[in-house]
Amino acid sequence: MLEFLTGAGLALSAGLNAYIPLLLIGLASRFLDFVELPAGWLWLENEWVMGILAVLLVIELVADKIPAVDSVNDWIQTLVRPTAGGLAFGSGSASETLAVADPAQFLESSQWVPIVTGAVLALLVHVAKMAARPVANAMTFGAAAPVLSTMEDAGSVVLSVLALVVPVLLVIAVPLLVWWVAAAARRARRRRQEQAASL
Repeated sequence: MLEFLTGAGLALSAGLNAYIPLLLIGLASRFLDFVELPAGWLWLENEWVMGILAVLLVIELVADKIPAVDSVNDWIQTLVRPTAGGLAFGSGSASETLAVADPAQFLESSQWVPIVTGAVLALLVHVAKMAARPVANAMTFGAAAPVLSTMEDAGSVVLSVLALVVPVLLVIAVPLLVWWVAAAARRARRRRQEQAASL
């Protein structure tokens, strides 16, 4: 159960920012005794992999805070974030997926299930983020982009850390995140209606 919560938390985090959970998994596995990746996932703690993830993270942090560029970035990330979510869920749930060399054996073994589950979770979060961002930017003339992006990055860090350290708290954190997103969407819709009525 805890492995599922860890994987789910990391996948949800990847839906907000693809690189934060993967980088944190690698750093945690390398420097913390209580995080141990399965043999097939040890590549995440490689210096080159972590360096590349860090560079991509910096690019993402900048691009996601610029109005209009953030929407283009979201389209690009439509493939990246679900992939990262699948990798994060697979590594977090201690699946030995990448150690399976034979594709037929991989499909028969059900070891693809964590990767698909993680990809779907990350995609759901990504689609919600992608749909909300242009509306928020249009309503605030772009002022919302850096604020929302910073909040998403912080949420990604919090979800990743909780998933690695205290995954049980995700049972509380995830519903709170869903409630916050729904409340923000309602507020945005209400403001849009008020603006339309005042014109």
